[in-house]
Amino acid sequence: MSAQNSAGIQTLLDAEREASKIVQKVRTKRVREARDEAKKEIDAYRKTKEEEFKKFEAEHTQGNKEAEAEANKEADVKIQEIQTAGKKSQAKVVDDLLKAVLEIHPVAPTAAAA
Repeated sequence: MSAQNSAGIQTLLDAEREASKIVQKVRTKRVREARDEAKKEIDAYRKTKEEEFKKFEAEHTQGNKEAEAEANKEADVKIQEIQTAGKKSQAKVVDDLLKAVLEIHPVAPTAAAA
């Protein structure tokens, strides 16, 4: 009877090992499936957030472009005004500078200045 018990126990141990291998394979397969599923969910979430960001960026960049264009227009107007003013009084400024350089009027120092 002991030989039968020993053979029966050995058969049970072998069956347990085989069941353990099957359970491990199923666990490994399920972990892989869960990992793949999680990757898909993460990719979908990332894609959604990237689209939201691009939409947000496009909306706010448009406002910046409009403000930049307005500032450029104002700067162009001011530059034009400065150039016009410079052209108007250019001859007078040159004459005044030449006059100041060429016509020397020495002034004697006074006692208070010394």
